[in-house]
Amino acid sequence: MTRNKITIVGAGFVGATTAHWLAERELGDIVLLDIPATETMPKGKALDLEEAGPVLGYDTRITGTTDYADTKDSDIVVVTAGAARKPGMSREDLVGINQKIITEVAHNVGATSPNAIVIVVTNPLDTMAYLAYTILSKHYGFTKQRVVGQAGVLDSARMRTFIARELGVSVRNTHAFVLGGHGDEMVPLVRYSTVAGIPITELLPPDRIAAIVQRTRQGGAEIVNLLKTGSAYYAPSAAVAEMAEAILKDRKMILPCSAYLEGEYGLREMFFGVPVKLGRSGIEQIIEIKLLPEEQEMLNKSAALVRSTMSALKL
Repeated sequence: MTRNKITIVGAGFVGATTAHWLAERELGDIVLLDIPATETMPKGKALDLEEAGPVLGYDTRITGTTDYADTKDSDIVVVTAGAARKPGMSREDLVGINQKIITEVAHNVGATSPNAIVIVVTNPLDTMAYLAYTILSKHYGFTKQRVVGQAGVLDSARMRTFIARELGVSVRNTHAFVLGGHGDEMVPLVRYSTVAGIPITELLPPDRIAAIVQRTRQGGAEIVNLLKTGSAYYAPSAAVAEMAEAILKDRKMILPCSAYLEGEYGLREMFFGVPVKLGRSGIEQIIEIKLLPEEQEMLNKSAALVRSTMSALKL
């Protein structure tokens, strides 16, 4: 039986931790790639992870490399490469730095793994996913279903954490949907957020819900400010692992992800966080839910912020 092949581009904190979660899930063999300047670093991380296999009981084969030839014919490519946010830096500040990186990555991935599903993690997320898709579709024939951005799973996980803490319940009982751009104007949908099926509006007063919404929006910045020298990596990489598993196991899971829109929610020609069905062919369906006027207004505001970031791209 042929094993799945998963490439992770970028062997920094997010990339290496993604490899860790994926190795434990035994979803396929993993290639951890970084730039040639890092020389043997990805090989060292890959070997260290592989040597944890006997302890944790996984048989995942993990390879470290600086050569895209080793990633050939990957089923999934996770793109984490790029500069991370520093304190005081907005996602928009990253556009110029990361555009060069994502452009190079997209061309290499398109040439070596033409049938892969690509999960983009690099910030500013929606803009970098749009850039990757633009290159992959134009030069390598990728469909919009095969490029997806990781954002909503992470943002929803943060909201679920805050809800669980507030109510003193298991995170397994919580459900939350955070839509929109991966930034300060993201849209936590309060009326779709529940605990054991009970809407949080019946369990928490408005001021506590408002505090949870605000903390969710600032979730990434909160961790950046606490770490001082870097950004979040445990939760973002766990979110990637959930998406990869949904795809490789054809779970048909409905998850909030950044997807290319062509009229859904009144938006087009942009990547934006919406509920999607993830399966073996990637994004198999974009789920359109009815929004209240105030929710649609928040979504439009978030979309305007994404478009302003996109305008910094030099295409």
